[in-house]
Amino acid sequence: MSNNSNQIRADLVPDCQNCFGLCCVALPFEASSDFACNKDGGRPCQYLQSEYRCAIHSELRNKGYRGCTVFECIGAGQKVSQQTFKEMDWRDNPNIANQMFLALPIMHQLHEMLLYLSEILSYDKTSSLHKDVQVLINKTEELTSLEIESLLTVNIPLYRVLVNEILIKASELIRYEAMRNGSKNKKNSQLSKRGADLIGAKLKRANLSGVSFRGAYLIASDLREANLREVDWIGADLRDVDLSGADLTGSFFLTQMQINAANGDISTKLPDRLKIPTHWRK
Repeated sequence: MSNNSNQIRADLVPDCQNCFGLCCVALPFEASSDFACNKDGGRPCQYLQSEYRCAIHSELRNKGYRGCTVFECIGAGQKVSQQTFKEMDWRDNPNIANQMFLALPIMHQLHEMLLYLSEILSYDKTSSLHKDVQVLINKTEELTSLEIESLLTVNIPLYRVLVNEILIKASELIRYEAMRNGSKNKKNSQLSKRGADLIGAKLKRANLSGVSFRGAYLIASDLREANLREVDWIGADLRDVDLSGADLTGSFFLTQMQINAANGDISTKLPDRLKIPTHWRK
């Protein structure tokens, strides 16, 4: 099993060339500001071509499919296509199509947990947890390698509870110094309440170092030029958040999907593992 954070994360990068367009078929969406029309799960998107490429990939945002530019499968698509189903595609093998489509969201969630767990290994501050984290990584990797019949029976909500226990411990260790330095800031303590409703919050230039935004609703909030160092972002909704000029150095449990859903500019400081989305540059 993998025991190196960078090696694990390297396997969690999307590889569309080795996937059978699963995200364009398996996942449903509704007409909204993110999608131009309705689509049921299991039905191919109208723009999915025969070779599993998107016909409007370079124009997705202009065509009303912003949601497609936000989503990232974290490597689940190619894992299901190449390993779980051993390179059998759903078009040539319609009898496996339904199972393949059901497997994608399960694999996606397992890969997301691997992403968080591997990140813990990259911190010296969490060294006391590394042994237990490695055990969980090994177990999660075993689950991703199950045969399809067994994979579909995995109780994801229950397994998330197990993983979440160690993620919370890691968060407290990573944020300890920042939390201690800001212990007198009552506002930051209020912001750290799980699932906080911060929709449209005005937090420009705020010092939010060490805050936990776990499960927070930050939709359309203003975080321009804010100090967001060593912030826990797990499960936070960052749709249309303005991160222009903000410093997210040391932020953790932050995914590329969350960044893709937000707005920012080239002066926004992101953790090294994340990249500035194309639409920020425009």
